[in-house]
Amino acid sequence: MLARTTLAWIGFAAMAVAAPETITGQTVPTNVMVRVTAHDAKIIGTDVGGARVTLRDAETGQVLAEGIQQGSTGNTRLIMVQPRKRGARVYDTGNAAGFLATIDLGEPILVEIIAEGPLGTPHATQRASKTMLLVPGKDVLGEGVVIDLLGFTVVVEEPSDGASVEAGKEFEIRANVTMLCGCPTEPGGMWDANEIEIVAMIKRGDRVLTTVPLAFAGQRNTYTTMATVDEPGPIEIQVLAMDPGRANFGQAIRLVAVVRE
Repeated sequence: MLARTTLAWIGFAAMAVAAPETITGQTVPTNVMVRVTAHDAKIIGTDVGGARVTLRDAETGQVLAEGIQQGSTGNTRLIMVQPRKRGARVYDTGNAAGFLATIDLGEPILVEIIAEGPLGTPHATQRASKTMLLVPGKDVLGEGVVIDLLGFTVVVEEPSDGASVEAGKEFEIRANVTMLCGCPTEPGGMWDANEIEIVAMIKRGDRVLTTVPLAFAGQRNTYTTMATVDEPGPIEIQVLAMDPGRANFGQAIRLVAVVRE
């Protein structure tokens, strides 16, 4: 069915993977551009670690190509502001991130394309896939195959993991919340924090001790609240960012000890 797989380089990190030989030995190089985007935001680029892209035979599972999408997040005006018309160029601009694979095909093949990212924050990495038929010599370029990843990236800044807080005294919970592409959140902004519910659930084992909302801290992406836990012992702080209207959710967890001074 297939001969070998090579990958073209146009500013995109990539790795070649061998594919099986065809019976006739006649193959045609076929290019596939893949772009991994953050849902309701921009392209997942180098600044957030990029996204891993894997193309594999949908029937056998054999990996045909894989690598890391790198580049910029794209043009904000085209992606987020300007109304889109069929066939309009949205993602294929400048050094916008993407992954370009060249697969030597001997006949049409059904492939699964898997995207995972952002790779810079493993706890926030999401995964999605599409299947499509590739035909020898019929390149998929330009906008390419767009795969959308749902979610937010949430990073707890305070308290630090493994920190201790004093029983019965207030302590700060502070978190950074962005789109998966690293695009900023703030009240009234392009990605409006007024439409994102951010809370901290404080748990001990399976029991939720309290849930407190986080408010904008005056600095882009930053949200804060104060909390108190009266009884000593280990606790888990789970910070959740939620926008069900756009199907975006994210979380981060901190393990903290409550101690009696």
